[in-house]
Amino acid sequence: MKNSIFVLSAPSGTGKTTIIKKLKEKLKNTEIVTTYTTRKPRKGEKNGIDYFFVGKEEFERMIKENKFAEWSIVYGNYYGTPEDEIKRILKNKKNVLLVIDTQGGLKIKKKYSEAYLIGILPPSLKEQENRMRKRGDMSEEEIKERLSKSREEREVLFKHYNCRLINKDIEKTVERLRKIIEG
Repeated sequence: MKNSIFVLSAPSGTGKTTIIKKLKEKLKNTEIVTTYTTRKPRKGEKNGIDYFFVGKEEFERMIKENKFAEWSIVYGNYYGTPEDEIKRILKNKKNVLLVIDTQGGLKIKKKYSEAYLIGILPPSLKEQENRMRKRGDMSEEEIKERLSKSREEREVLFKHYNCRLINKDIEKTVERLRKIIEG
């Protein structure tokens, strides 16, 4: 594909984190941009690898300094994509992969019209809910909120995204994504 900026978005419980970990090992000419967030790290997450974990004041300073290509508030926390990283990767003639929510995806498409938007969907809503419950890090209220939000996200994925993949089999999904991004 000629596109050099790819956006991957997926509602909670679709397997996005697992997909990205496996995809990282297979991509040769693509770099995944690490997002900034004000949320607390989950068990096993590492600063600078999974996210850059920063305080609200620092994040708001970065907004004022126009450090982000896009930023959003999701589930009460700030998330932002560093503009400098996108530019650095493109300058090095590599593909950029952004793993961000649909709000961010639409903002990136507006700013970079060549961006190719890819949505990941669960095999079913029941499976999506089961995956969220298995994680064991969310309250019943959070699960309901995320399931409700995922309806809106699916609408955006179907209306505005270039393609959508259903994550039934993790290995097949990873391979299809690799082919879309690197040919």
